[in-house]
Amino acid sequence: MEQDPKIVFSKFCTSFSKDGVVVEVRIFRIETEDTWHLEVINERNTSTVWDNPFETEDAAWSEFLATVEQEGMGAFEDVPTRLH
Repeated sequence: MEQDPKIVFSKFCTSFSKDGVVVEVRIFRIETEDTWHLEVINERNTSTVWDNPFETEDAAWSEFLATVEQEGMGAFEDVPTRLH
């Protein structure tokens, strides 16, 4: 029986609040992989996931902040989406 892969969570995993909207930011990788994945979960538990992984956890965090700056918190509205 195979074990599920271990998930490594980034130091950047956090609740993030702006303009009265709160989201959970999850940056993680599978223990055996080098790239990081970015997922943002809104208050209604709807997930926004980036299609392409990031080379570093810092790059994933920077992409999240850039999205907030460019698109606002509305980018994470209650419609499941995949970015980039």
